[in-house]
Amino acid sequence: MSTVARNEKNGQDGRRLAAQRMKRILLHCRGQMDERLRPEGVTAAQWVMLRAIEREPVTSGAQLARACHVTPQSAQVLLKSLEVGGWIVRTKDMVNDRILIAKLTLRGEKLLETGEKVVRGIEKKLWEGIPESAVESLNKTLERCLENLEVGAS
Repeated sequence: MSTVARNEKNGQDGRRLAAQRMKRILLHCRGQMDERLRPEGVTAAQWVMLRAIEREPVTSGAQLARACHVTPQSAQVLLKSLEVGGWIVRTKDMVNDRILIAKLTLRGEKLLETGEKVVRGIEKKLWEGIPESAVESLNKTLERCLENLEVGAS
């Protein structure tokens, strides 16, 4: 194998390793969130849905699905479980009565606060010992990766 081919292979291996590590980080974060939110009676996916509702209070299920990167069917299951749990209420949209709008209850707002503390603790542990300059560089690299994939998807 030539030096050029070997360097190209090593570069590909390094990129694959980076992608694998990103996935592992996501899985670890999600697992820790699930574990720490379990005593509250919710999953990380439900908490993420609550955050999306908080950020966009007058949002349809389809819009929430896109914001949470889940299918519309999964979003409906999450919304129903949050409604049954008393964390949200859903009412018909004034313009289109086929759309149900989700709103946080007081119980949902308290759960968001608890979850935010959990997330901050996980993030603090994740970024321990990593300088801000490295985080900025990583963000630029990841943004470029997203742009590359989004262009390729169309």
